[in-house]
Amino acid sequence: MAIGTIRYWAAAKSAAGVDQEPYEAATLAEALDAARERHPGELVRVLARCSFLVDSLPVGTRGHETVRLAEGGTVEVLPPFAGG
Repeated sequence: MAIGTIRYWAAAKSAAGVDQEPYEAATLAEALDAARERHPGELVRVLARCSFLVDSLPVGTRGHETVRLAEGGTVEVLPPFAGG
């Protein structure tokens, strides 16, 4: 189990009601499940459309249960951005 920070951006920040919060999880899947439990409703819908960076590296199409989180790490939650 690692302790780190989840940072929410744009619509995810609005849906969570906070810009960041701590995680205590071994994988990205566990951290996101905990976030869904803390913020039911709109954040659950927003997370389904988000991209994620873990310690500045894109998660891409990897299964969230396979993405290990590091002690002191950071998860960036990036909703789709409009414009170009």
